[in-house]
Amino acid sequence: MKTNEGTIDRALRVIVGLLLITLAATGTIGVWGWIGVLPLVTGAVGFCPAYAIFGMSTCPMKKS
Repeated sequence: MKTNEGTIDRALRVIVGLLLITLAATGTIGVWGWIGVLPLVTGAVGFCPAYAIFGMSTCPMKKS
């Protein structure tokens, strides 16, 4: 797996993921908020499977 997420993309994913998980844990938005695990994990790892499928990348590194 190559990194296909840039720094800002990764930070936003982690923030949104944590926010959704927190809101779900407090019962504010319901069970569907646990979907926040997905952006949290992809942001932490730096790889998004959807980006790979569509050939996208927000990572500023050169493609090889």
